[in-house]
Amino acid sequence: MDSMPLKQSEAIVLRSYPLREADLLVTFFTRAEGKLKGVARSAMKSRRRFGGALEPLTVVRVYWEQREGQELMRIDSCDVLDSPLTATVDYPRAVALAYVGELLDQLLPDHEPNDAVFRLALAVLQNLRAGAIWMPLTYFDLWLVRLVGLLPELHVCIECGAGLDGQRAYFHPLADGLMCAEHKRLVSSEMSWESRLLASEMFRQSIDSFAGASWPRSKGADLRKFLTQRIERHVEKKLVSGAMLERLD
Repeated sequence: MDSMPLKQSEAIVLRSYPLREADLLVTFFTRAEGKLKGVARSAMKSRRRFGGALEPLTVVRVYWEQREGQELMRIDSCDVLDSPLTATVDYPRAVALAYVGELLDQLLPDHEPNDAVFRLALAVLQNLRAGAIWMPLTYFDLWLVRLVGLLPELHVCIECGAGLDGQRAYFHPLADGLMCAEHKRLVSSEMSWESRLLASEMFRQSIDSFAGASWPRSKGADLRKFLTQRIERHVEKKLVSGAMLERLD
């Protein structure tokens, strides 16, 4: 039987699992065809074909074969384009990388290309450095939630429609947006006006515009909490890496 021509695409490795013997089951976010799953035969033995290319959050050019009617592609080989391992990996950065991978895996449907999300992920990975994770994570959360259609209007109360600009605003895990002081629910959290201004600024500027600025964990923390709640409500479970981020010092 003639082999099928190989497909290829720029891709981000999201996760990989041992499958049987030396095989790996790998999830990719490809630029050409969206999220795909495939088997890398003998990947744990063949350093020539794969090397470190299947480490999570590695940017690669992946070559694969997809037979009609088969859910899993057969991964032929990968060329590394950019690896997170070329820069210092401390524990907070490792957790942040896992978080990016988990969100892409949870929020993106299979076989649906999304170039805007792909470009966002590349830009965030390039800015996610040891000792400087909170700015790129805030930018990633905000834009990803917007691009997948989960971001509500941040300027009005969802209960009464009153404008919230310059006013106190609150959010709740079971509410679909921000609420004014009069209509907030019990045990709500407050989102500062500064964080809402920050969100507006992030929508107007590239991630590189914020690089190098001092960004302690506290900056935008209420915004990130709100966005995480939106994501977890949508996927109907807690994010494993999100809980790990919360426990960082």
